[in-house]
Amino acid sequence: MTDVSLIPVKTRILTDKDDVFAVMDEYVKDQIGPDDAVSIAESVLAIIQGRIVRPEDLKPCFLARTLCMFIPEGGSLATPYGMQSLMDVEGKWRVAGAFIAGAVMKVLGKPGWFYRLGGEQTALIDDVTCTMPPFDKHIVYGPDKPFEVAREIKRRLGCYGAVVADVNDLKRARIVSHTDGMNPALVSHLLIDNPFGNASQKTPIVIIKNYAKLREQMPAKAAADN
Repeated sequence: MTDVSLIPVKTRILTDKDDVFAVMDEYVKDQIGPDDAVSIAESVLAIIQGRIVRPEDLKPCFLARTLCMFIPEGGSLATPYGMQSLMDVEGKWRVAGAFIAGAVMKVLGKPGWFYRLGGEQTALIDDVTCTMPPFDKHIVYGPDKPFEVAREIKRRLGCYGAVVADVNDLKRARIVSHTDGMNPALVSHLLIDNPFGNASQKTPIVIIKNYAKLREQMPAKAAADN
């Protein structure tokens, strides 16, 4: 079996003054080969893109204050500010409609429809304390054009593929975007133990060594499952 390893890449604290492609050139280019893949944490990509807002700059409306009470505690939309930040980007009435439809579907035994109908940012927004200092006092939106970013990272590095990943310490890993040839289910499995370190570790980028060779060993049907 191919020896696949994960290499967390240590960086400085990345901010909205950085450029994601310059960061890849500086920290990753000399460590990655044509059989490797690279993953960047979606919250860090969003921070680099300046997709952050301070809660004190938001003015939660009555609807935001009401709907957030029905979100499980600890969720990024469980505060008036988190819910208002979603309404500001996806639209107040879209979020309200998604909430009502999601509640009905949940009663029918089909949960998760609020996050499907509420817009892309519904599942991507990180509330305060959910990301690395000094941005732990900010709400962080999901990244802009993550598919285009992943494709350009792959092109610049000459590697097998690239992904933008949303991973946490609760063994939840979701691939936000990926280049052709990358299998989201497989990458999620590889990243499930959260090798990213967005705080004092400063390792928001992870190289997956020998990913291409692992794909070659997979059954054709599984390998094609994108």
